[in-house]
Amino acid sequence: MALEDATSGIDIASPTNGLSSQRPSMSLSKSPSAPYPRSPASKDASRWQRGATTAAAAKPLKPFATEDIRILLLENVNQTGRDILAAQGYQVDFLKTSLAEDELVKRIRDVHVIGIRSKTQLTARVLREARNLIVIGCFCIGTNQVDTQYAAKHGIAVFNSPFSNSRSVAELVIGEVIALARQLGDRSNELHKGTWNKVSSGCWEIRGKTLGIIGYGHIGSQLSVLAEAMGMTVAFYDVVNLMALGTAKQVPSLETLLGVADFVTCHVPELPETHHMIGPVQFEQMKHGSYLINASRGSVIDIPALIDVMRAGKLAGAALDVYPAEPGGNGDYFTSDLNLWAEDLRSLKNIILTPHIGGSTEEAQSAIGIEVSEALVRYVNEGCTLGAVNMPEVNLRFLTMEEENHVRVIYIHHNVPGVLRKVNEILGDHNVDKQTTDSRGDVAYLMADISDVNASVIKDLYQRLESLSCASSQMFCGPADNSSSSDHDAGFILIMQPSHGLVLLEGMARNKTYGKSWLPRGQRQAFKDMI
Repeated sequence: MALEDATSGIDIASPTNGLSSQRPSMSLSKSPSAPYPRSPASKDASRWQRGATTAAAAKPLKPFATEDIRILLLENVNQTGRDILAAQGYQVDFLKTSLAEDELVKRIRDVHVIGIRSKTQLTARVLREARNLIVIGCFCIGTNQVDTQYAAKHGIAVFNSPFSNSRSVAELVIGEVIALARQLGDRSNELHKGTWNKVSSGCWEIRGKTLGIIGYGHIGSQLSVLAEAMGMTVAFYDVVNLMALGTAKQVPSLETLLGVADFVTCHVPELPETHHMIGPVQFEQMKHGSYLINASRGSVIDIPALIDVMRAGKLAGAALDVYPAEPGGNGDYFTSDLNLWAEDLRSLKNIILTPHIGGSTEEAQSAIGIEVSEALVRYVNEGCTLGAVNMPEVNLRFLTMEEENHVRVIYIHHNVPGVLRKVNEILGDHNVDKQTTDSRGDVAYLMADISDVNASVIKDLYQRLESLSCASSQMFCGPADNSSSSDHDAGFILIMQPSHGLVLLEGMARNKTYGKSWLPRGQRQAFKDMI
């Protein structure tokens, strides 16, 4: 169980998705900067240039009438993401707030794509009503607000943005380290009230101090570099062995880290293993007069225990950006009605409380908007699952409008013995140009491009795969499952054909109607008649 993926991403416009021309301009920094040096003789550079030229010459398949794709974006998704989706011709509905569960159930029934941030809760109850939903975009790092297992089981892919806001979070933590060491929060509050309190007792430089990082992933590793640049010693703890950046040192246990760190900062996902990861025992292991920072997930810290050690003087300060329960919108909601200990927490000295703003910068939200929206477009247009958090990662070169007698078949099914053999028996009667498949847990994802097709071939493919799905419907409904088979999908079929520009997406066991099929206007009834 890795606390956080330690790799870092490089933003390169894909030569195969046709999105680079629609990418909005984005100013990530107004600071002076030098362009990254690139060698014109670089083999990698020439390879990407050739790929971009090839992509420009081919017209990617748009396998449906884009105006028929309905997208719901909640929680003020950044304009960059909205522009990318709108440029595809999708119908995009946008709200600045999240929705309560009952309202969300009503709004989600007719949408194919939903985009959320951290407040919206896509529970099994909500997803059960999402009869047309094929993909979820989480415009944030975490996906714990989504029942990803339920989504995968019902053929709904989930994408997120694992590293686009990591720099923003790392900078916030560095600022909080300095603010806590100098008691800036208390001094500012006092002066706002008219009290002049110039003191140096208990105020420190951070140079020469030790920063202890729990979770050395995208955020933790960037924070490590920033802290070293300011003269700090860095130690980190992670459940997997990772390459340290600079002179940082990995320690063998959490207890070891807590015993050496002057500042402890948490950067871990919300998992059963990280629930109350820092509690009474861990506070006892921390150095007297040390500081704690949490910008990961609210369940990681036992906050009542934190209040106790702060009052006892064991810790000199703390900074929290996340909480077990957070308001659904802005307003005077951070009270004891939300969390019983809220008033006690707010009364503490030298504690910085921020409303989950770690990734709330213009740069981060713009980058997240681009990253997630491009992933949604690739999935809807091409069936590409690269970057999905709950599906196997599968991709093939996209079909083009010039390949008139080709179709792409995507079959999402339960990963049990025998299904893939039966699917290949069906595909084996046709000319398969290319095919790939992969599995992730209980879900398998097959993608195949077939040439030399006509309407009767499409009809045959659809009917035979549908029969296979219906025959396998009980794969999703074991003896211990009390749900009816109509609420479970044994398979999804996605057929794309350039010559007719159609997509057929059907949840076989759950929805026997054509409610999940997308066809260009004027062709729907004709295709139904053909089937």
